[in-house]
Amino acid sequence: MRSLDSARELCERAHPGLLKALENIPHDHREAAGSPAVDLFRSHGGPGLLIPREYGGHGADALEAIRIQRALGALSPSTAAAAAMHHFTAAMLYALAVQPGRLLPAQLELLGKVAPGRLLMASGWAEGRTQQNILVPSVRATPTDGGFLLNGAKKPCSLSRSMDLLTASIAVPGAGGTPELALALVAVPADGLSVHPFWGNEALAAAESDEVRLTDVFVPEELVIRTSPEDPGRLDDLQSAGFIWFELLISAGYVGAATRLAERVLERQRGAATERADLAVRLDAAFGLLEGTARAVTAGLDGEEAVAQVLTARYAVQELISRSVDQALELLGGIDFVRSGEHARLATAVRALAFHPPGRASAAEPLLTWFTGGHLELS
Repeated sequence: MRSLDSARELCERAHPGLLKALENIPHDHREAAGSPAVDLFRSHGGPGLLIPREYGGHGADALEAIRIQRALGALSPSTAAAAAMHHFTAAMLYALAVQPGRLLPAQLELLGKVAPGRLLMASGWAEGRTQQNILVPSVRATPTDGGFLLNGAKKPCSLSRSMDLLTASIAVPGAGGTPELALALVAVPADGLSVHPFWGNEALAAAESDEVRLTDVFVPEELVIRTSPEDPGRLDDLQSAGFIWFELLISAGYVGAATRLAERVLERQRGAATERADLAVRLDAAFGLLEGTARAVTAGLDGEEAVAQVLTARYAVQELISRSVDQALELLGGIDFVRSGEHARLATAVRALAFHPPGRASAAEPLLTWFTGGHLELS
């Protein structure tokens, strides 16, 4: 498909040799636990894609990022999923870093090491449980001399076995002792941080989505991002940017996996011409929704309107690609299904988009409120 070929060309310019290196690994090994896919993503400059040039990164915009995610997802959904976790973390942190005075010197110093050192950042925000409040921290923070002791677990946590930095949402005492949301930056390895098996599905197994446990992990005060009287909107801005980027990036990777199935249908000329055209149109339309939102974000769209637009695109994409993979598998035929598990695994991976937060049920009422003129408050 021409649009997928364009995405591959862009990926090659940003990360020369990455797609070829991934393609050289047999699919069964590429997508399995213990795959070298994440290491290849790191060694080909993947961590720096969304990091601003002044911090040593590639400085890609939202449109470039989702197109590259589509190319990765077509070849390795696991790599695209893992990359999305790093990239959305980078996007939200550097959105503050490039604005003077919004991060502390120690925080800026740490972020300055990510692109040059090809460090990978994992996210300890919401877990994969449906209908949970996506902003409630799963990690407890207890004040101690010079910082906080963190206790809790994040499961699943992509990049758990390759991460160099864990970002964890925590609750810290605010004014008058009232808990307030904050973000801890935990350099890895760290005393008290351990990784344990959790992911049991063959699909997306190479994304390293296992359990991360924190037992009295110390994080210095200066590596905790929180609100201040001078900057009361710091965490709101952080959350909004992270949420918007996450939905764009994760959706794009799954569109890539679905597009790869469609590409196989077109290559083999399976089904009638009208069926093949219908499949291609549906997937390009799905990605077009993401591209439109990415263009708006690049142009400055933010806040509630951006969240509403990105959620609208994500749920529409979810529907379109689910229908597309069913049609693609049917057109590829039973013998293809019998002789190889690759296409079935791609189709299974695509289904995982439905499990990423927020679930459709938790977003329905806020979206309806937004569409009818109210405020959007996800929980």
